[in-house]
Amino acid sequence: MKRFILACLAGLFTWAVVVTVINRVLRLSLPNYTAAEHTLQFTLGMKWARLLMAVVTSLAAGAVTRWISPSSRWVPLVVGCVVLAMFLPAHIALWSKFPVWYHLTFLLTIIPAVLVGACLPPQRAV
Repeated sequence: MKRFILACLAGLFTWAVVVTVINRVLRLSLPNYTAAEHTLQFTLGMKWARLLMAVVTSLAAGAVTRWISPSSRWVPLVVGCVVLAMFLPAHIALWSKFPVWYHLTFLLTIIPAVLVGACLPPQRAV
């Protein structure tokens, strides 16, 4: 049970850290991205970059959960559900600010991406 809880917390922590790092890279590399964040007036490229960021982040969270608790099939699902539950209210509140395809792509890929991340083969030490 301890490993289950630790893996869940580590997966959520990983999600937070990876999304923060990638978001900072986006701010530095995409012109006007920081201004667009404040007004939510993202270009199409920025929207796709944000969706890709969410998928990469979810993959990483899934990989970490499996690394910590390799025998648990439930940990990645729990992490994916918690992340989805955290973002669902925000997306409902911002529903009119973004196209429907953006919301659905974001929300419908979180759990599958975490589960796929948990299926990735672990890195072996050389």
